[in-house]
Amino acid sequence: MSQRRFMVSSRNIRDGYASFNGDLFNHMVRVLRLGTGDGVTLVDEAGNEHQGVIDQVSREWVAVRVEAPRQAAPAGEGGARITICQALPKGEKIDLILQKGTELGAHDFSLFGGRRSVARVREEQLAAKLERWQRITAEAARQCNRRSIPGVSWSPSAAEAAGSTSQELRLLLWEGERKQGLKAALADRACPASVIVAVGPEGGFDPLEVQQFLQQGYLPVSLGNRILRTETAAIAITAILQYIWDTQ
Repeated sequence: MSQRRFMVSSRNIRDGYASFNGDLFNHMVRVLRLGTGDGVTLVDEAGNEHQGVIDQVSREWVAVRVEAPRQAAPAGEGGARITICQALPKGEKIDLILQKGTELGAHDFSLFGGRRSVARVREEQLAAKLERWQRITAEAARQCNRRSIPGVSWSPSAAEAAGSTSQELRLLLWEGERKQGLKAALADRACPASVIVAVGPEGGFDPLEVQQFLQQGYLPVSLGNRILRTETAAIAITAILQYIWDTQ
């Protein structure tokens, strides 16, 4: 039987020991019934694996004795690093995008407030939102046995999200693009080291936003004649690129 894997922060690992309380303690001890002597695998935010054995269990915390970490594979090894640049959708759609994007191999997520986004993030909400979104990617990474946790960042507007772009290939999923489909755009193109894909909210991109992305070198592409929901588009493009470039 393989060891249980847990996503942890490297801040919790010091001098050959890792200790936890709160939700992780509850999950390890009260839900999974792990105890002293049980082996576990801890994976930090960089994807480094720490093999360990539970050394102590108290009423509120658990201590794990860990070995030297096994380093994560270099970023981008095995395919392009995919960044999903997603305009914030309404409701819990962002949860689905983060979860399924993580399962499909997205390297990270760059979220932003679109001009047509119904959902809004107030400044005083941002820290809590980012923490929650990061928990979603961490849990999805644990469930699908990933060695790294996709990062989540936030920009208040499309202009700022587009302006912070550094990826080699930049794609804009735009329903207004009539000439170039994704298949034609990627035909005979070598696997890039990194790719970012901009996806609009429920109402699509505002014309000004389209210009802002184009000015930053984004290539407008279409996924076909059908108009996809924003969450469907994000999941579909991640799966397509993962298949084409064998992203790990």
